[in-house]
Amino acid sequence: MHTPEQARLLFRIRLVLVLFMIALVLSGATAMAAPWEARLLREWFGAGTPVGERLPALADWLAQVGEALDTVDEQYPLLLYGTDWLAFAHLIIAVAFIGPLRDPVKNVWVIDFGMIACMAVIPLALICGPIRGIPFWWRLIDCSFGVVGIVPLLLVRRWIERLAAAL
Repeated sequence: MHTPEQARLLFRIRLVLVLFMIALVLSGATAMAAPWEARLLREWFGAGTPVGERLPALADWLAQVGEALDTVDEQYPLLLYGTDWLAFAHLIIAVAFIGPLRDPVKNVWVIDFGMIACMAVIPLALICGPIRGIPFWWRLIDCSFGVVGIVPLLLVRRWIERLAAAL
């Protein structure tokens, strides 16, 4: 049986991990629908919209991405198989967090793995982005996923350390 403090820590750890896992699953699922999502984003923020008029670079970027995805979807759908694998990777990474849900202290290494993955997003975006012609401002958006993702994992890591010390 756990003390009230241990129970609170376990609840917090599990809540944040479940939310983190849901975010991984949702971000993975979006990779599978990229052509449809690009069309939706062009409708909302592309040329001829209020946002597109205020941010023409965004409208131009969305047009370019949308055209590329439409072309790939129509003529080379096999390339979109790569985004299916990206989605699969997100789902599998989310599954890895079941270990810390069950026993956070024993599986703290998964949290460390997640933090390393979050940190690795930044050099990937900054190195591969220019190679692939991704605008700098979009690379910063990509980097933000690593920065935002590491925050809950840092909290969980700290709570696991407190839980381990209390056991």
